[in-house]
Amino acid sequence: MKRAKYLFIIFFGTLIYVLLSLTVGQNSLYSYNQMEEQKRIVSKKTNEIQNINSELEQELTALKNDKAVIAAYAHKLDYVSDDEKLVKINGLKPFQTNLYDTGTVLRHENPTFLEEKYCKMIALFFTFLMLFIMILYDINNKNISFKKEEKTVITGIPILDLPQI
Repeated sequence: MKRAKYLFIIFFGTLIYVLLSLTVGQNSLYSYNQMEEQKRIVSKKTNEIQNINSELEQELTALKNDKAVIAAYAHKLDYVSDDEKLVKINGLKPFQTNLYDTGTVLRHENPTFLEEKYCKMIALFFTFLMLFIMILYDINNKNISFKKEEKTVITGIPILDLPQI
C-alpha cells in the first residue's frame, strides 16, 4: 500500500507537468491559438494587398491602351489639347488623387507561453507538496513514528528451533 501512495505522488506530479505543458507551455494550445490568429491577420492583409495590386494593374493597362483614360489623366494634371479652352473657377476644392492604403507593416509576434523549466519547477513543487501531505497523513495515523521503541529482550534459557529427527 505504501508503494501505491508514492506511485500516486509520481503520477500526480507528472499529471501537473503534462497539464501545464498542454495548456500554457511552448507547444501548447494557447500558443497554437495565438499563431493561428496571426496567420488569419496576415492572410487578410495579403488579400487586401492583392486586391489593390489588381486595381493598379487595371489602371496601368488602361493608361497604356485607352486614349480616353489618358486624356482624363492629362486633364487632371492641367494639360489641355489644342482645341480646348480653359475656364478657371475660383472657390472649388482642388482635386484629390486616389491614394491606395497599403496598410501597416505587420511584425511577427512571438507567442506568450510558460517556459519549460517553469512547468517542471511547478510540477516538482506540487509533487513535493503532495509528498509532504502524505507524510503528514501517515504521521497523523501513526503509520510513521519517530519514537524509539524499546525492544523486549528475553533472558533465560535459550530456545533453539532445531528440526526433529
